[in-house]
Amino acid sequence: MLYDTIIIGGGPAGLTAAIYSIRAGKKILLFEREVIGGQVAYTSMVENYTGIKHIDGGTLSAMMLEHAKSLGVEINYSEVIDIDFSDKIKKVITHKGTFDTKTIILCLGASAKKLNLENEKLLLGKGVSYCATCDGNFFKDKIVAVVGGGSTSLEDTIYLSNIAKKVYLIKRRQEFNGEKILCDKVLSLAKTPKVEVITCSAVEKLIGKDKLEKIVIKNLVNGNEKEIELDGLFIAIGRKPDTEMLIGKIELDEKGYIFTDEKMQTSIPGLYACGDVRVKQLRQIVTAVSDGAIASVNANDYILKEFGG
Repeated sequence: MLYDTIIIGGGPAGLTAAIYSIRAGKKILLFEREVIGGQVAYTSMVENYTGIKHIDGGTLSAMMLEHAKSLGVEINYSEVIDIDFSDKIKKVITHKGTFDTKTIILCLGASAKKLNLENEKLLLGKGVSYCATCDGNFFKDKIVAVVGGGSTSLEDTIYLSNIAKKVYLIKRRQEFNGEKILCDKVLSLAKTPKVEVITCSAVEKLIGKDKLEKIVIKNLVNGNEKEIELDGLFIAIGRKPDTEMLIGKIELDEKGYIFTDEKMQTSIPGLYACGDVRVKQLRQIVTAVSDGAIASVNANDYILKEFGG
């Protein structure tokens, strides 16, 4: 079967692209390797999506999925391992087979950065986590820490303060660099016994065998180290684009994000990219949705010009 468009990634960008493409009468297929909704599905609360004052990310993701399914969007839950765009008809390769398509829209998203510490992989799921909203409830009335200084770490700290006995927020800088409203909430919580902010510090060691028992943090100003006994550590130090399979094939920036023009077109004709995976100023749900709509409209124009419809 030859598809008009294959969309890789089921976050807000991918779902929006799917909705616009199927409404245009195109034969499409959407691949998602993990969870529909992408990062949004793991977000505890969304408060900056126009028209919705506040909603949890899982509910918003479910609403987007239901919208797409109501229009007949075909979803394949498998991982794309390679893409061949050497010919006009492009190929998307998975463990389940190869799929032909006229255009591809890449909505690959980004994954959590690691601390790259000894025992980090060993203790994953045994006290170490990269998703507070996924695993926070396992640490009810326990002592946890969040690592990071951006908006995600602030959101995680706020979320966990409602579950855990105590939350440490460990950050490398003195100042906060997240959204002001989140900074203000955390600073307010830091005036209570529930939350303690530790600045100018980094996690040096993870201690524990069967589960996380404690961490060693280092003060980056004076070099002093100290141990903190913990039940859980939530790492929120940023994300990296999932573009490993594209290295050397299309134009990427130094961090691995995809260069596109205003039409979401990559350096390859008929290949588009949108959402968090592309080079852009702001990575938010609203910009991902916008990208998805733009990519779909321009993919449809390309199909009309190159294939006659």
